[in-house]
Amino acid sequence: MSLSLFVACLIFLVLFAANFPFFTQRFFGFYVLPAGKSLAVRLFELLIFYFLVGALALLMEKTAGQIAPQGWEFYAITATVFLTCAFPGFVYCYLLKRS
Repeated sequence: MSLSLFVACLIFLVLFAANFPFFTQRFFGFYVLPAGKSLAVRLFELLIFYFLVGALALLMEKTAGQIAPQGWEFYAITATVFLTCAFPGFVYCYLLKRS
């Protein structure tokens, strides 16, 4: 597999994982919460998905070669990019009025 295909798959995975908590009422897609999903639960899911996608990206980097050392700046930027990718799901869930 080429590197560009890996990167494209990772970008689509990030977009899917960042928006998934906002498009479903189930906790991690499996369990229905009796009181429904609050914003705090959705943010918790978002945090878990951030770490899962990051672990997959780290695994992909390891298979491609040596893992580059990263500082706190890298993680701050990737977290803000992940939150930015989650914005369409947030808008759909909380800001769009449904009739």
